[in-house]
Amino acid sequence: MEPNVSFAGRDIINSYDFNNQELCHIMDTAMIYEKRVKSGEAIKDLDGMVVATLFFEPSTRTRLSFQAAISRVGASCIDLGNASVSSQAKGETWQDTLKTVDGYVDAIVMRHPTSGAAIEGAEIAVHPLINGGDGSRQHPTQALLDIYTMRKEAGHIGGQTITFLGDLKYGRTVHSLGDFMTQFGNKMIFCSPEELRMPKEETKRLRKAGAEIEETDDVAAALAKSDFVYVTRVQRERFENPEDYEKVKGSYILDNKLLKKAKKDMIILHPLPRVDEIAVEVDDYPGAAYFRQAHNGMYLRMALLGLVTGRI
Repeated sequence: MEPNVSFAGRDIINSYDFNNQELCHIMDTAMIYEKRVKSGEAIKDLDGMVVATLFFEPSTRTRLSFQAAISRVGASCIDLGNASVSSQAKGETWQDTLKTVDGYVDAIVMRHPTSGAAIEGAEIAVHPLINGGDGSRQHPTQALLDIYTMRKEAGHIGGQTITFLGDLKYGRTVHSLGDFMTQFGNKMIFCSPEELRMPKEETKRLRKAGAEIEETDDVAAALAKSDFVYVTRVQRERFENPEDYEKVKGSYILDNKLLKKAKKDMIILHPLPRVDEIAVEVDDYPGAAYFRQAHNGMYLRMALLGLVTGRI
């Protein structure tokens, strides 16, 4: 553990807000929580506290893992529920909803379809706000659980090569994870169809920070030199024109045939949900870590809740 690192009262908004010492402290804390949960301990670190989950956009893993994390650390959860049955349906702005709920709780988890909403939300809320994803911009808690998974699966993180495969234009998870890969000195290969390439401003920003980046559309060549592959689905909900989605859906499908061309012991990650970009047959591959990755989200989010509330 890092004794000089404190997150008490801090918002978790962007992946680029952390230094390596802080990242290691978060991962070490998550590992402690994982061990405590698996030992059967009834954890009461946040006993008496209330955490709100405000999801203005559909979610399964992020929402449920946060709610599980809240319960696991001993706090109570209040949930917005479906926005269509809240005061949102009456025309209330999300900002007013947030201001109201902020008076009931000790911390807030928020997801919103608008890029930049988390930044605005953190300015509004008095209590710590954790970004559960804002538009196509950032998803820092996903990126944090991703590096926690990488460290667990490979035994260390740093000096490796990772291929980001699929929708790099709208995939907020890869935008966030790119910052961490740069910090740990991992080379990145961006592999996607032309229409879904990583935004130029993101690539420029990462290179300015010292990232080693290769861009290609040759999947087999990329996998042959990768220690990790991070697969993303083509996100239908981000396309304004359905015809544009139809052109690129299923562009790359990772199956056992393609895996034969990959580097030995390559680890496969995916933020989920998957559609057809990873064949079900790949689930039996020892390095298929995506469901383990999803389970790690609870421990990582337990750590964040304990840290921002100052209870650990």
